[in-house]
Amino acid sequence: MVETVLVTGGAGYIGAPLCEELLAQGKAVRALDSLLHGQADIAADLRAKGVTLVEGDLRDQAARAEALQGADAVVHLGAIVGDPACALDPELSEDVNVRASHDLIDEAAAAGVQRWIMASTCSNYGRMADPTVPITEEGELAPVSLYARQKVGVEQRLMTEDFGQMIPTCLRFATVYGVAPRMRFDLTVNEFTRDLWADRELEVFGEQFWRPYVHVKDAGRGVVAALTADPAIAGKQVFNVGRSGENYRKLDLVHEIGRQTDRGTVSYVKRDEDPRDYKVSFDKIREVLGFETLMTVPDGIGEILRGLDEGVFGDPFAGKFKNIP
Repeated sequence: MVETVLVTGGAGYIGAPLCEELLAQGKAVRALDSLLHGQADIAADLRAKGVTLVEGDLRDQAARAEALQGADAVVHLGAIVGDPACALDPELSEDVNVRASHDLIDEAAAAGVQRWIMASTCSNYGRMADPTVPITEEGELAPVSLYARQKVGVEQRLMTEDFGQMIPTCLRFATVYGVAPRMRFDLTVNEFTRDLWADRELEVFGEQFWRPYVHVKDAGRGVVAALTADPAIAGKQVFNVGRSGENYRKLDLVHEIGRQTDRGTVSYVKRDEDPRDYKVSFDKIREVLGFETLMTVPDGIGEILRGLDEGVFGDPFAGKFKNIP
């Protein structure tokens, strides 16, 4: 039974709520985070709640060794996250997302870790020939970005190699949204909601493109579901994390935000910047792990609007709310 969990990227967007959820589940929680985005206040809050947080870089072997002490499970969220951030410095992203990930996999297996949960992405599906048919975990992978190609490569190793007592599971998250301690406004739902709330003109390209979405807290709940499941069921498996009814076109998001606020204007532009277009099936995680999300995109839009109205984010356009400040 898993008792002590190391969360890499533990002070991040998904990581901080996940650490709190694991504590609520009675787990001892360790975290490794470089605090790249200025999350000193989040780190202090996690420590006050009982998380053992190691401030360090994933590329640093000593930091990895310290973080791994006593862990019998690893949730690997730490990464240079997202297509734009990886494109900005491809070599850095290879160092962190690929080389350091492989090093940590080897070190965790050697240290006696029992379970490995890898954070991957539905971006691995890329641009589908027929995006109206939801793709399953067994569908063809067609990554169109460096970030997704890196995730696919690590996934393939985890699913094909034998790591002794360490049993891996890969989770392909839908595009994440919602309010969290390390808030991000560079994710589609969050960004669109902020811009229209601020009465700005929102430029939308690829408005007919499909994408699945999952609330940040549900993403963490999906991790816990995989972590606490019988390894005979969840081990050496890939699960999409989200809900089948939460596939939306960008056009649908704009309409829902417009239903909840009358601010801002929208213009639709043609641009070839992001060709990802896919609908995803989440039947497997529901049927195999019994996992279902609790939040919907309309719920998330509402909570973001309330936070903006109440001023809880300060300046929502500040650089700290983006992975590329």
